[in-house]
Amino acid sequence: MRRVSVVAPVFNEEAVLPEFARRVTAVMEAAGAPYELILVNDGSRDGSLARLRDIQRRDPRVRILNLSRNFGHQVAICAGLDYASGDVVAIMDSDLQDPPEVLPDFLKKQEEGYDVVYAIRRNRKEGALKKLAYLVFYRILNRIASVDIPSDSGDFCVISRRAVDTLRGMPERNRFLRGLRGWIGLPQAGLEYERDRRYAGEVKYTFTKLMKLALDGFVSFSYLPLRLASVLGLIVSALSFVGIALIFYVHFFTDKAADVPGWASVLVTVLFLGGVQLVTIGIIGEYLGRVYDEVKQRPLYVVQDAIGFDSKP
Repeated sequence: MRRVSVVAPVFNEEAVLPEFARRVTAVMEAAGAPYELILVNDGSRDGSLARLRDIQRRDPRVRILNLSRNFGHQVAICAGLDYASGDVVAIMDSDLQDPPEVLPDFLKKQEEGYDVVYAIRRNRKEGALKKLAYLVFYRILNRIASVDIPSDSGDFCVISRRAVDTLRGMPERNRFLRGLRGWIGLPQAGLEYERDRRYAGEVKYTFTKLMKLALDGFVSFSYLPLRLASVLGLIVSALSFVGIALIFYVHFFTDKAADVPGWASVLVTVLFLGGVQLVTIGIIGEYLGRVYDEVKQRPLYVVQDAIGFDSKP
């Protein structure tokens, strides 16, 4: 029988953890499959670590990865993947928006020969503005990305050992896991589910963090922003030539040369070109910054404590 590793990042989830562990345990025991629950404490500042230790003392199937600081949601998941020993790995959030009760459906679907079974959110229980932001993000990303990234899919998924090992072999620092999942190209299938509201506590993915995640998705899987910068430069150059031709015509072939104020056109042109240059430099800077992160070759994360593991990966 296949061994299942359930990986869940934890960041300030003190109020949720006991219920999350209880529900995962109930589901996996009912399924009858051997399993481990890997909870990755991503630098929590509340009492999450104490709760995790208490849960682990009562259930040896629970393992704790305590990272030395907050490295971010995507990196915390990658840390869990590095330490997971199962034949199949389930990735889910610990806030209970991903209901553990649907795990058996995903595991059953994966047995049909898929290396990745990803969750598709049937209905988001979030505000209208956030729903609109997600809608726009996924539609734009699917237009410009070089790989197929399913719309309305998050990190919640079940993946095979082969897919886990492939993902672990990717050394990049700025991670967008749902994009990496699509990039590996192994057999994949989507499964709809009803995403629940947060069980307790506050939302951890703030607007700023969501914007960073979106930027990672755009920059990691598309060169279109760089190409747009080039196209914008060509358009500005073309407009400049048109402007020069127009000024030349007015000055030499009409009697309106004295009626055209020079300072206004110069000021508008300078401001426009300056804005284009700054936008272009900013786009290049986003790509260059990621190159800088890669060449430093720092570890993706630092583990302060690994509790309940028989051995390190």
